[in-house]
Amino acid sequence: MRRKFIHAIAALFPLMAVGACDLSPEIELSMTLEDVTTTYNNTMARAAAVYMYLPNGLSYIGGDAMLASACDEAEHTNEGNSVQLFNTGAWSQLSNPDDAWTRCFNGIYAANLYLENCDDVNLDYLKYDPDETVQAQYEQYVANLERATYEVRFLRAFYYFELVQRYGAVPVMEQTYDVADEAEYRSLPRTPLADCFSFIVRECDEVADFLPAIYGSDASGRATKGAALALKSRALLFAASDLYHDPSWADGFSSPELISIRDNDQVYVGKDDATGEDIMVSGSDRTGLWDAAAKAAKAVIDLSDARYTLLSNYSDIFLTAATSMESIFVRRIGNSTYFESTNYSIGFDNGNSGTTPSQNLVDAFETSTGQPFDWNDPDMAANPYEDRDPRLDYAIITNNSTFKDRTMEIYSGGRDGAGITHATRTGYYLKKYVDPSVDLVQNRGTNHSWIIFRFAEMFLNYAEAMNEAHGPNDAGENGMTAIEAINRVRQRVGVAMPAVPTSVTQDEFRDKVRNERRVELCFEGHRMFDVRRWMIADETLGVPLRGVSITQASQGNFTYERIDVENRVFQPKMYFYPIPQTDQQISGWAQNPLW
Repeated sequence: MRRKFIHAIAALFPLMAVGACDLSPEIELSMTLEDVTTTYNNTMARAAAVYMYLPNGLSYIGGDAMLASACDEAEHTNEGNSVQLFNTGAWSQLSNPDDAWTRCFNGIYAANLYLENCDDVNLDYLKYDPDETVQAQYEQYVANLERATYEVRFLRAFYYFELVQRYGAVPVMEQTYDVADEAEYRSLPRTPLADCFSFIVRECDEVADFLPAIYGSDASGRATKGAALALKSRALLFAASDLYHDPSWADGFSSPELISIRDNDQVYVGKDDATGEDIMVSGSDRTGLWDAAAKAAKAVIDLSDARYTLLSNYSDIFLTAATSMESIFVRRIGNSTYFESTNYSIGFDNGNSGTTPSQNLVDAFETSTGQPFDWNDPDMAANPYEDRDPRLDYAIITNNSTFKDRTMEIYSGGRDGAGITHATRTGYYLKKYVDPSVDLVQNRGTNHSWIIFRFAEMFLNYAEAMNEAHGPNDAGENGMTAIEAINRVRQRVGVAMPAVPTSVTQDEFRDKVRNERRVELCFEGHRMFDVRRWMIADETLGVPLRGVSITQASQGNFTYERIDVENRVFQPKMYFYPIPQTDQQISGWAQNPLW
């Protein structure tokens, strides 16, 4: 038992930049069970180490691909990256490029292991010292340990959400289990989907008030009250969405409770402010679930102590993510040149092109007057990047634009264009999250962070949920309409897109908010799951990925032609990931439908 415990603890100690104490390998190897569980520094380090399982969306798949390249946002230049398995339909229960199953269950195991031993810390050497300074230290240590417990519970809930959005129902475990013990493993059923969502949302409610609204500048990346409420918002948005209520695609799957919330299921959505009693919403009450999702998003928007704001400089959100007032929760990654090396154009020394945006995405950006882009309009087709939503220029490098103090030549025969090995196949390069100040030749990098929750998402969560519950113009009891929420995002300084008019219908607004999410949140890991929960994956992931062929007619004059870059595959079974075969066979769990 001691060997197993120490091995598990040692696996937790790769340090996160969240203020944990450093422990050298020599100390780790010499620790006893008592050292690990009863000392303050080691216990705080164990709590900090649970953060290590947060996703790094900048190099999420195969070490250098973003999830954007597994959906209609982008194509990854390195065709040998395993992300291509998603696009060709060659992934399965034996080979899944997104191994969230292992990552998240390791995180859950680490969280449970911490929670089972976090009360064993011995602070008597401080508690009984009458010195005022020592007593202050004692009180601070007690407060830190209490807060760490709530941080770890938040992280566990987040890891469960990461699993549920991919796999549907999973076994909810609030203690550690010996997975080497087959009998014990088989005793863990998959928890019905409604109960999975209820667990996540309840945990968010129970930890939120015990987490600070903000930390000091040296502790960015740690769980806050805003992060817990943001997770609640996202979880309830998913719980209300089509995929989690319509199992018709599953061809008579015998365990619908694992992939859908049934009409007679009950979902926990919060506490009654007056009585403190649980508020449960029936699975048949979609309006009630949407309304709960809207209220959860509004709780984040109204969290004044956190001082969140929509930044006027869209680029700064992603280049200063760790300290940005638009960031709610991030994973800090550290200083490096890796992301830029992966994604700088092949036209720059040591650039590898990486994640190249699709024409499918570019076409989603409206004109500056708020109209859809139309290739059938000769003026638009001749100058496709003029008078567009400013976020297009913030997020995507287009031909003849300026990046790193030079003009980008993405036309055929240009420095960055077709005809060069590893050049973009789509006619575009990634700009969002890419820092132009990085010098790959001199190996001068920059600090990177991956945004998990940010303020703009909360407005879009609210807008979508309010529209579904009340329509675009009814504020209900929440004080803000869906249209007002979406326009807060569209009309902030630095973007200033035309307001969505109050004349739109509910169906028209649904299309508007879905497109707004596509544009505002591009390359942030949302699109792959949004199109699934909306059940439009067949028309978005199962259609050709498009690009543009660019020809220079004369100096500074170009012609643009849309092209098919790659045929993409989506089948109904892909609405959820398959349970990994090894775990499915050992546990006896029902495999997800059609796999």
